[in-house]
Amino acid sequence: MPTLKIEAQISALDLLQAVEQLSQTELEQFVEKILQVKAQRIAPSLSINESELLIKINQDLPQELRHLYQTLIEKRNQEHLTEPEYQQLLELTEEVEKYQAQRLEYLTQLAQIRQLSLTNLIAQMGLKPINND
Repeated sequence: MPTLKIEAQISALDLLQAVEQLSQTELEQFVEKILQVKAQRIAPSLSINESELLIKINQDLPQELRHLYQTLIEKRNQEHLTEPEYQQLLELTEEVEKYQAQRLEYLTQLAQIRQLSLTNLIAQMGLKPINND
């Protein structure tokens, strides 16, 4: 990750402008670190295991993957999908489903740690189902 030299206090807007200069990979790494900071501030008494699970649960699909997936879904809904695009959509759907299954596994682990049902944990966290269509 590149190092930014900051010699004075900066506003959130200035920080955002600096972040906009990051490459996609650097941005994703930065966001992961931000999520770690957020998780620590929200619940500083969490165990390391809980913190790591929360970070994993809150990770989103990579932006490029999500954008391409949504684009292909829109083309499918408009019935303008070519055969190669259809094949690509099938592959991306499998990736998204794997991501969601892994996220559900992390939620299940967190529910077990907290001795809650999965349903109660999801309600407690205010999570909503992901709509891929």
